[in-house]
Amino acid sequence: MPSGLVRYQQTGGFHFLTFSCHRRLPYLKTTTACQLFESALERIRARYHFVVAGYVVMPEHVHLLVSEPRIGALARAVQALKLSVSVRRPERPFWQPRYYDSNVHEEEARSEVIRYIHRNPVARGLCAKPEDWPWSSFQHYASGAKGTVEIESQRTAFLRGNRLPQGIGLQEGERSCFPTQPAKDAAWMGHNPSKENQR
Repeated sequence: MPSGLVRYQQTGGFHFLTFSCHRRLPYLKTTTACQLFESALERIRARYHFVVAGYVVMPEHVHLLVSEPRIGALARAVQALKLSVSVRRPERPFWQPRYYDSNVHEEEARSEVIRYIHRNPVARGLCAKPEDWPWSSFQHYASGAKGTVEIESQRTAFLRGNRLPQGIGLQEGERSCFPTQPAKDAAWMGHNPSKENQR
């Protein structure tokens, strides 16, 4: 690990992760590459027992909002995810070696991160509205659509009878990590056109 880089893991909170393709090349610009990433994310989520609250696959990077895994360390899960994608792609190397990791503790902060994740394709000019970008968790929040990646939300918890996901359990003094109604609203509303026009 480079000197000066500090990661605060095993804190029981959420992590906003960003990792990029090698030299920020658009290796994830095709439907095939995006589908591969989503499939790999779901496999690794199930293997390491963490929850995904939000994600977006961009042409040259990805954003994730995830809990800490119950099996292994978050850094190991990220490494496994990146490896799972790169071994199935012809580009070499596929990923930048490092990744960005920011701790997210409060509900308001989680809502802001989910909003940022879903608005990223709009901000980059790839689509007009978050719902136009198929490679994110937006559709789950907007309509409850079940995609390749299981998204942890109030809707998901309700379908499980308000139980935690299989393999996930609260530790002493820990709160449930289900996004609340404000997080859901922030995620699926996406953007405010009137504010967009003021810029």
